[in-house]
Amino acid sequence: MGSVVDARGLSCPQPVLMTLGEIKKLGKGEIEVLVDTDTSKENVSRAAESQGWKVQDIRGEGEGYRIAIRKD
Repeated sequence: MGSVVDARGLSCPQPVLMTLGEIKKLGKGEIEVLVDTDTSKENVSRAAESQGWKVQDIRGEGEGYRIAIRKD
């Protein structure tokens, strides 16, 4: 797995901004984003897809979610 963005405990738009920053930095590859609200899960997924990344997997984890996104 590539890099991890831990945005748990943060409210929007912070998780989205952190994810977009990592997308810009990497350009391609795999990123795991950790969030703890449904709203953050939806917003991060939508933001990633808007940048041409694919949401590979969303898993419930503890109180939140682990979102795996990828771009080849």
